[in-house]
Amino acid sequence: MKTWTKIYVTLGLVAVIVVAGLVWRLVSEVKDASLEVVSDNKIDITPEVVQSIKSIGEWEFLSIADEEMVDTIRKGIFIDDHLVRIYYGQLSLGVNMHKVGARWIEAVGDSVTVTMPQVELLDNDFIDEARTKSFYETGKWTAADREAMYRRAYSLMKRNCLTPKNIRTAEINAETQMQNIMRSLGFRTVIVKFDKKNTQTQ
Repeated sequence: MKTWTKIYVTLGLVAVIVVAGLVWRLVSEVKDASLEVVSDNKIDITPEVVQSIKSIGEWEFLSIADEEMVDTIRKGIFIDDHLVRIYYGQLSLGVNMHKVGARWIEAVGDSVTVTMPQVELLDNDFIDEARTKSFYETGKWTAADREAMYRRAYSLMKRNCLTPKNIRTAEINAETQMQNIMRSLGFRTVIVKFDKKNTQTQ
């Protein structure tokens, strides 16, 4: 009777050891699998994605409508000649994505830093000459006189519109749009900077 008891006890111990081994192995496999899922958080930016963003080229972030009144007086012997003209312009502020630097996108895990070119005037031909009109005119004026007034209006528009406040507004709009693009790719932390040197890729 004692011999059978020993056999039963031995078989029971073996069964317990086998079951414990299977449970330990199963737990280890589940643990390893969960560790792999947690650690796999790298986000790849393909060259195609980078190129598609660069191909945007001139990217407008702020449009400013402006009008300037310019006048000039020419002294005469008996009477002065007077010319007043009104000029209308539409100035576009933004960045030229063809001017990005060599490492303008740097990603680490779920964080990315994007360095964009500096905000600039995208189109230098911003005065609408078709809308330019003379508000007041006496005397005779040459094409050279009108060209001089055009240049004055041009300088006034640039001075009044390319202000630090407007440039910063364009930068904020650029930051928002780039953050939206990068977050749509899966990045959680997006830092947007501007390259004040405006270095162009070779």
